[in-house]
Amino acid sequence: MSNEEFSKISCDIDLDADGKHNGALIVPWSRDESSWGSIPLPITVIKNGAGPTVLFTGANHGDEYEGPIALTKLRASLQAADVQGRVIIVPALNLPAFRAGARTSPIDGGNMNRAFPGNARGTITDMIAHFVTTRLIARADVCVDIHAGGRSMNLLPMGIIHDLPDEKQMAATLAALQAFAAPYGMVLTELDAVGMIDTVVEEAGKVFVSTELGGAASSTVETIAVAERGVMNILKHTGVIEGVPDIPAPSRLIHTPKGGCFVSARTEGLFEICKDLGAHVDAGDVIARVHYLEDPDREPTPLVAEVSGQIVCRHVPGLIRRGDCAAVIAEPWPAAG
Repeated sequence: MSNEEFSKISCDIDLDADGKHNGALIVPWSRDESSWGSIPLPITVIKNGAGPTVLFTGANHGDEYEGPIALTKLRASLQAADVQGRVIIVPALNLPAFRAGARTSPIDGGNMNRAFPGNARGTITDMIAHFVTTRLIARADVCVDIHAGGRSMNLLPMGIIHDLPDEKQMAATLAALQAFAAPYGMVLTELDAVGMIDTVVEEAGKVFVSTELGGAASSTVETIAVAERGVMNILKHTGVIEGVPDIPAPSRLIHTPKGGCFVSARTEGLFEICKDLGAHVDAGDVIARVHYLEDPDREPTPLVAEVSGQIVCRHVPGLIRRGDCAAVIAEPWPAAG
């Protein structure tokens, strides 16, 4: 591509060349230990002739592991002869955070999924987000960013999209969500969508699918399998590889239409979960309690559901702080009927 915006980051492979190419984004990082140092951020491009481009990213947050596992395995197994079009794979988008096992970068504190569209002259996180926006998203037709709950949350395995105003884009995005075929398909209303890769892709008029595939800073056989099947299904759905998507059962479509779907703690203390993931709750049900171990005369604080629905996300650590998300309650998506 010509006339691309300035970036301090270079790429040591040709993003537009046919064949299978493993390489790195060379992110400059001058520091006390290495004056002319850099971060080589792995990228793989697999291309064969004309066709759609699918961009897969993992570890946008560094403590979420299904994406890196599934994409590392896809990188190893997929060959150029399998492809009609192009697949771009970035297994660990926020590599410094991934190395640290943390949500955000230990270098600049950057939350990658609040840094888009990035800044070519900003921090390490800003520079990566800018390169991804101007070099990778710009080339892509479909983008899939694989998330999980990290160290602070655990979720039912779900694909995620947003309710988009453009009917054609929404139809294409919903079809991709259904092709990904996670057990649940969430049409999510974000608490804060500014700076997300989701928003940049959607504003470009392209198809974007995200996920939440478990959490607790680990992975399971089930969640890895959902991620692996999902990425292959997307490639089949787009026609980049031959075949029909493997859909064991249609995704159960859900959404979070109200602020009351998000239950937050108003005090800090010892967290007791009272309703497990997947449980149905009615408005008024106690879903968790906060206990005060060092204050024996203080009554526990109940966290109460404001809406009826299904628990799809829960707080993981045994301690909770004021403002932490304790649980998320989802309702069936009306359009599913």
